[in-house]
Amino acid sequence: MFFPELSVNAAMIVEQIWTGNAWRNFNYLIVCTESGEALAVDPLDHEKCLRTAKQRGWDITQVLNTHEHGDHTGGNAQVIAATGARLLAHSNARRMIPNIDVGLGAGDVVKVGRTVELEALDTPGHTMSHICLLSHSDPPALFCGDTLFNAGAGNCHNGGHPEELYTTFARQLTRLPDTTQVYPGHDYIANNLAFTLDREPDNEAAKSLLAAVEQQDPERALVTNLALEKEVNTFFRLHSPGVIAALRREFPDLPDAPDEKTVFLKLRELRNRW
Repeated sequence: MFFPELSVNAAMIVEQIWTGNAWRNFNYLIVCTESGEALAVDPLDHEKCLRTAKQRGWDITQVLNTHEHGDHTGGNAQVIAATGARLLAHSNARRMIPNIDVGLGAGDVVKVGRTVELEALDTPGHTMSHICLLSHSDPPALFCGDTLFNAGAGNCHNGGHPEELYTTFARQLTRLPDTTQVYPGHDYIANNLAFTLDREPDNEAAKSLLAAVEQQDPERALVTNLALEKEVNTFFRLHSPGVIAALRREFPDLPDAPDEKTVFLKLRELRNRW
């Protein structure tokens, strides 16, 4: 885990932009190190995104929305008007996101400049038209919108479905390399770690991490990876005896040996009201 001002590897720069709004959104600029071309991901705070790109000499040529909610699409028009960028989103989001230029499906590759390749993952659950981006880099990076949060998982209140979210976790996210860096759409890490510790009070990794991030500056937010998430994110810890025991206190009818899906769905139900 690290607290970067700017994440750079040989091919790609990742600028995480803290909006400072009530929803605690993160926006992203993903930049080709050779050409300076940039992809703006969910650029709600269009002023910060445009100003940052201008200051660093980057050229925003594409905008991508992970999904259709207004706190992710709200800056599209301003960024596109200022840059002429193309708009990319899930191919099934056309009736919900105006003026999509490129509809994406699972396995499509988004290229940024000469050095960056990002694979589109079709990740339903938070909504049914949700895209995550996985970089073809070392280490990989996952731009996960509202599907996966640091130490948490997205809700399914506005157009999603918890069973689909479970399938996304089980069949896609858990199979990614442990070194995959996690770039979510919001900073909810402290609350999510508190939820983990409410389920697993003896989770020392979560305790340590919470102490490290409780007072963090969101301008320089912690970037986790999937190895750490599997230690501290209760939605990955579906076999933990502690998680299951605590869950049974909330749901006394839980089977003695519940399957992963049942545990995940009960955790999501509990998190909705926690």
